[in-house]
Amino acid sequence: MENKIKTWHWYVLIFIILSALVLKFWQYRWSDTIVELNGQTLHVLVAETMWQQQRGLGRRGSLGNYDGMLFPHDFYEKIGIVMRDMRFPIDIVWFANGKVVDIAKNVPLDNVSEDQLRVYRPRLESNLVLELPASSADKLDIKIGDIIVIK
Repeated sequence: MENKIKTWHWYVLIFIILSALVLKFWQYRWSDTIVELNGQTLHVLVAETMWQQQRGLGRRGSLGNYDGMLFPHDFYEKIGIVMRDMRFPIDIVWFANGKVVDIAKNVPLDNVSEDQLRVYRPRLESNLVLELPASSADKLDIKIGDIIVIK
């Protein structure tokens, strides 16, 4: 009987360890969605978790098959974006209630220490940020007041 209890404990321990590993690696799973902006359909990654929002596009050589990255927030503020570990320049578009409130075009790489990173903020509070490859805002003719629709 005692051996069965010890065996059962090992199964529980293995289950707990495997569950912890699955949860740990779950943060690395990026969801994606389709958005429409100025009549253009964009396939974007979505940075949902705090870890994903901190990481953003950093350490990526490109967006691959995606057109951009979306950063949704549950609150309104002047959401700051930094170019931490970035390998390509971007355009940053801030939205409030789906409407463009500010744009930072052709934001350059920032190869400095963490405490010296420049913070890009919108003029108005926002609750959604879209990062696109540099020059995309001009190509898509994005301007203040444009509306984004998340499919």
